[in-house]
Amino acid sequence: MPGGVSHTTRYRQPNPIYFARAEGAHKWDAEGRRYIDYKMGSASQMLGHCPPKVVEAVRRQAGQAIFTADCHELEVQWAEAVCALYPAADMVRFVGSGSEATMLALRVARAHSGRDKVLRIDGHYHGWHDHVVKGSRPGVAAVPSLGVPEAVSALMVVAPADLAAIEAALTDAAIGSVIVEASGANYGAVPLRAGFLPGIRAICDRLGRVLIFDEVITGFRWSPGGRQARDGVVPDLFTMAKILTGGLPGGGLAGRREIMALLDPRQSWGGFSPPVLHQGTFNGCQVVAAGALAALEDLSTGVPQAHADRIAAAIRDGVAGILDRRDIRGACYGESSTFHLYLGPCENGSVAGLTPAQIRGTDKKIVAALRDGLYAHGVDLMSAMSGVTSWAHSDADVAETLAAFDSALAGLKAGGMVS
Repeated sequence: MPGGVSHTTRYRQPNPIYFARAEGAHKWDAEGRRYIDYKMGSASQMLGHCPPKVVEAVRRQAGQAIFTADCHELEVQWAEAVCALYPAADMVRFVGSGSEATMLALRVARAHSGRDKVLRIDGHYHGWHDHVVKGSRPGVAAVPSLGVPEAVSALMVVAPADLAAIEAALTDAAIGSVIVEASGANYGAVPLRAGFLPGIRAICDRLGRVLIFDEVITGFRWSPGGRQARDGVVPDLFTMAKILTGGLPGGGLAGRREIMALLDPRQSWGGFSPPVLHQGTFNGCQVVAAGALAALEDLSTGVPQAHADRIAAAIRDGVAGILDRRDIRGACYGESSTFHLYLGPCENGSVAGLTPAQIRGTDKKIVAALRDGLYAHGVDLMSAMSGVTSWAHSDADVAETLAAFDSALAGLKAGGMVS
């Protein structure tokens, strides 16, 4: 495997940590060391690792059919459950991952609008495919990878998370759709300003643009119906993955009936039938659908989300207190069941007023040292500066985590890395 890994961010010098098992809020590496996990399967394990109800549903379905590449009753029930929770979901199409979901969203939006260009927000993350890598790093105009054709990148217009700038950019008549990470960049590491989502909805309505919410992380986490249900701002299309599948591989696209109907094989338009082609071997896989339906029994109640929100708030408050007590400049912040750490100058422990590049621009040596310090105390984050909580995390986990942060931050200050 190139670099010995299956995902770029899993690489770590001198070598990655290899994990052997996980349960609840904890996981154990190949040497048997336990970690409190705030990565939680890249935010997919909202109920905790290996929730018994999901494990049993997967085991039971695996004994009947793992996958046959056919229609089945479970995918219908799964789609109905999503439509019942999400205001924008008239229809659903299941896909193989979150990146596939945004890829399909852009194709469908372009077909509906009849325009090729898409506007995205600086620093927002929508997966790894060619159409969305431009603008994924805040403040960086260049595409961060070889192999991405300029002709593809030219179709993506990048704007800051500023309503006036977005409206000005949309004077380009070739832009037919807008995609937004509903939390703000990287699941809220760069928060959206108050009123941003209603404002961009109003702009898209006024100018006739298709509005896409990326709810791959906010979906089923901000509320059972994602951010759109919590805040009452309804997109035209939205993407899902991670928690949608009960933490198993897969994703989905949902939205308004007249747009989603472009995927209907019974429809024809412009000589194409269906108007928008979409395939994918493992779409709606039986064993994934079984696990997802089991998870949704709990997720639809809102109880797991409320618990995870409380745990994350306790971590945010605790880390903020450590920064204050140790006289370290920075902030710990976030929404819902997330927490983000910023180390550097800021006003009143808040990142408000900082640019995305400033918020995400912590020195890599500091990031690595913090991660090493937390690893040494058995705490693993989504990144060295962010984490997510779950239904499985406990108050005891919070206490242990705050002790780890206290020690790691004290080490950074003693080493002159932060002040």
